[in-house]
Amino acid sequence: MQRPSVTGSTLRRLTATPIFQDFKRFLLRGNVIDLAVGIMIGAAFGKIVTSLIADILMPPLGLLIGNVDFKDLKIVIGGSETEPVTLNYGLFIQNVFEFLIIAFALFLIIRFSERLKRLSAQSEAAPSVPTDIQLLTEIRDLLRKAPGAKKTG
Repeated sequence: MQRPSVTGSTLRRLTATPIFQDFKRFLLRGNVIDLAVGIMIGAAFGKIVTSLIADILMPPLGLLIGNVDFKDLKIVIGGSETEPVTLNYGLFIQNVFEFLIIAFALFLIIRFSERLKRLSAQSEAAPSVPTDIQLLTEIRDLLRKAPGAKKTG
């Protein structure tokens, strides 16, 4: 069976269809790009936290509780000598620590973001007096204080 050839004009017609134009607009919107950047940063952050837990926090903790490597903590529930079936509760404990640290970091980021929003809303809530009105008010007050100025109510 012979495959149909795709020529330049066929490709142009295909990409000119409304669905592909909509898809292109969707991909180029800021939201999708921001989401992709967020996912990439999140993946990198996850690797950093994993290394922090596995390489920095867990070894001293294991040393404190009797020279234990959490990765090696498991219960053998069956299988053979070469391929035992195990419950790896040490890895589970390590993953729980990792989750708690990530959750706490996200909590701090969200809390900081909300504080910035609150401060921004407070500064917007108290509108400043336009400078021309402020200047005219100051001139009026100075004229009232000037010697020989009439006192009006």
